[in-house]
Amino acid sequence: MKRIVFVTLIPVAAAVLSGCGLLPQQQSPIATVDIDRVSRNWPKFINYSNQLAADTQAIQRSSAPLRDKQRQLDELRRRYIAMQREVTNDVSSAAEQVATQRHFKLVVTRELVGYGGTDITPDVERILKITEVSPPATK
Repeated sequence: MKRIVFVTLIPVAAAVLSGCGLLPQQQSPIATVDIDRVSRNWPKFINYSNQLAADTQAIQRSSAPLRDKQRQLDELRRRYIAMQREVTNDVSSAAEQVATQRHFKLVVTRELVGYGGTDITPDVERILKITEVSPPATK
């Protein structure tokens, strides 16, 4: 009987001690990246978005024939796909670099995770040379 109580208390004690920081905690094999935060603060992404929006508005406001507008919009869609592919590859490469350095087995976007995982967004931002934008001063 004493043996059963002792065996049962070992996992409980380990859980309590690890929660107190007395036992080393194992790192999660899963990392997360907050894509919303990256896209909000990354000048490259912001510039591409602004450029595409301005080009779209210019095409829509132009007095060109409808056929020409459609051709220009098709070209703009191709540019959008190329830009999207470029920024996705940049983020993926940065996340892969961090995952390799810190020994993560899987990196997922934060938007898909309810809880858990280790947030590597700041490390990815450092590689992409992103500095968080400060909110404008209020008076």
